[in-house]
Amino acid sequence: MKKPMIGVVPLVDEERESFWMLPGYFEGIEEAGGIPVMLPLTDDPEAIARLAETCDGVLLTGGHDVSPEVYGETPREVCGACCPGRDRMERLLLDEALRRDLPVLGICRGVQFLNAALGGTLYQDLPVEHYSTVVHHQQPPYDQPSHEVSLLRGSPLAERLGVKTLPVNSCHHQGIKNLADSLSAMAYAPDGLVEAVWMPDKRFVWAVQWHPEFSHKVSEASREIFRAFVESCQ
Repeated sequence: MKKPMIGVVPLVDEERESFWMLPGYFEGIEEAGGIPVMLPLTDDPEAIARLAETCDGVLLTGGHDVSPEVYGETPREVCGACCPGRDRMERLLLDEALRRDLPVLGICRGVQFLNAALGGTLYQDLPVEHYSTVVHHQQPPYDQPSHEVSLLRGSPLAERLGVKTLPVNSCHHQGIKNLADSLSAMAYAPDGLVEAVWMPDKRFVWAVQWHPEFSHKVSEASREIFRAFVESCQ
């Protein structure tokens, strides 16, 4: 069986005027049997359509805060740095992927953008707007867990992993506030924050708030998430 090609949204460094990539995204896909390709940063609809036509799946990576403008709010002081170019690109790319029923995996910012683009809202800053004792922004090493999540019985993630709880790493200060109507939750943090979602009416649209790109070397569950994604792309 031919290996599927996975389009990976680039990370952006404005200070260095560069696009870059964390190796864990590529490694997770490659170990699962896929071919990762970093996409160009573009909001040209024709280019996005061609990219979606070429790829067998799309990975929405972490990175900048999602602009509150995506979900109809005004940025507050607690909101971090945003990248309008990524917001525009991912909006077009997600629309194309959903229209074509391409598999999509979102990680960290990916779950946040997916929710915001589909009509949900976000906490602009968890410590201010959803304070809890759960460690959502851990210190290194990032491959180690900082808290557990509870998996919803019957959800695709729970069925795939075969567990009720899962230790996860965590490095974010924004999170899902109101879940988009077209998404269903798959996991929750102890403080009630949604940590994983899926789109029931699509072939494969999953997104997690934690970081399997860091933990895949030490976590079978993280490797299994990449496997489920790549398998759906074949």
